[in-house]
Amino acid sequence: MSYTITTTIDAQFDDVVAAVNTALQDEGFGVLSDIDVQTTLNQKLDVDVDRYRILGACNPSLAHDGLAEDPELGALLPCNVIVYETDGGDVVVSAVDPEQLVGIAENPDLDEIAGDVHDRFERVIATVSVEFGTTVESE
Repeated sequence: MSYTITTTIDAQFDDVVAAVNTALQDEGFGVLSDIDVQTTLNQKLDVDVDRYRILGACNPSLAHDGLAEDPELGALLPCNVIVYETDGGDVVVSAVDPEQLVGIAENPDLDEIAGDVHDRFERVIATVSVEFGTTVESE
C-alpha cells in the first residue's frame, strides 16, 4: 500500500527545499514547522546523518473543514512533507498521502477533504518534479 507521493531529484538540497516551500504556498499551504533532522540528531545524539527536513504543511481552510468534521483529526495534523538526501547525492521529496492517513480515522465525512489535500500534494510534487526535470513516483 502506498502512503506517500514521492519524487527523486538530482539538484541542490537547498534549491529543492525552496521549490517545495513555494509549491506548497502556491497550493494554499503554510509551513507550520520545519524540523532540521540532521542538526537535531547531531545536537541530541552526536551522530552525523545526511540532510533531512520535515516540513509540517497546513492549509488553514482545509484544516478547519476537517476539524469541524472530526476534532480528533488534529492528532494527524499538520501533514508532513519530507526532503532528504540519498547516499547517491539525489534529493527525495515525499509527501504523506492524506487519503491513506485519514483512512485510519474511518470517517467517510473526511474523504472529500483528504482527496482535495491529496490532489494538492500531487500537484506540489509534480511542480517540483517538473522544475527539476524528474518524474513523480508513489511508494
